[in-house]
Amino acid sequence: MTKPPLAEKNKTVYAMSRRRRTGIIVLCLLLAALFIWLDHSPIRRKWQRQPKSEEQRKAYDFEKYHDKTFTVVKVVDGDTIDIDIPDGQYNHTRIRLWGIDTPETKNPKLGVMYFGPQAAEFATELTLRKNVTVYLEEHRTRGKYGRLLAYVQLSDRRFLNEVLLTEGFAYADLRFRHSFYNKYPQLEASARRQKKGLWPNLKREQLPEWLQREKPTLLLIK
Repeated sequence: MTKPPLAEKNKTVYAMSRRRRTGIIVLCLLLAALFIWLDHSPIRRKWQRQPKSEEQRKAYDFEKYHDKTFTVVKVVDGDTIDIDIPDGQYNHTRIRLWGIDTPETKNPKLGVMYFGPQAAEFATELTLRKNVTVYLEEHRTRGKYGRLLAYVQLSDRRFLNEVLLTEGFAYADLRFRHSFYNKYPQLEASARRQKKGLWPNLKREQLPEWLQREKPTLLLIK
């Protein structure tokens, strides 16, 4: 049997080696693409270890959010914003501002409440696509619907929670204890005295239901 010439043999080996290298490169690229996809996929977040107890949840939230800066990607309402960090199965973290309540604009039961759009627009001007710093309470980090409860500090060092109160876009929410439980009603009272925001023309029936129950004799509202 005649052996193939050496040059022919080398050419065959080289072609096989080139195909092998090409196959390895393609495989590496596919694996890299898969890892990138998984890194941005909800599947990855489901794999991540989630805290089970309330204490674990608070510790987890503190480590992840407290005294850290994020970008606001959406303003849901005057007192509710989304920041650019995943939260469980969600692409962003939803924050409910501690200690205040602004009139609703998207609640299917309540509809658009008096001064709700103005409060949402004001919060949007202050925060959307801007960096904010998040601060949590040690005793509680999540609300009824799983939203992060926080004080949100603006780039000028003011707190959004307080600005909304002092400018008359929010009510002091005293349903739950927090670090500024005594301060926030004073800020609200100052806005009422100065007739800022919603206060000059507000009617009692336009108050949130919880506030009508909690403070039936709220100053001068008819």
